[in-house]
Amino acid sequence: MLYLVIKTIVSAILIVIISEIAKRSPALGALIASLPLVSVLGMVWLWRDTQDSARLADHAQATFWYVVPSLPMFLLIPFMLRSGAPFWLALGAGVILTAGLYLAMTAVLARFGVSL
Repeated sequence: MLYLVIKTIVSAILIVIISEIAKRSPALGALIASLPLVSVLGMVWLWRDTQDSARLADHAQATFWYVVPSLPMFLLIPFMLRSGAPFWLALGAGVILTAGLYLAMTAVLARFGVSL
């Protein structure tokens, strides 16, 4: 149980640090957020919990394939905000776009024998 609490606190601290930096410098906050810190942290926790190389390799590969369809969200949201859309609408549209692209990516990869 203590380990779960430690994982939660470390992960939360990372998110808080990024949001605080972004308040002062949006570009620096974005740079830090764009680093695969959460992915690396997730891999560290997964390795610590399982020490399963095959599972970790599958996780890393799936993470790559899920990052690709999430990228357009980071173009749609600023476009909508700059066009006057409310934040929640822009965020919702970005999430819906990403979910749709996740489904499309999963279907396309399945045709090539890659399962996520």
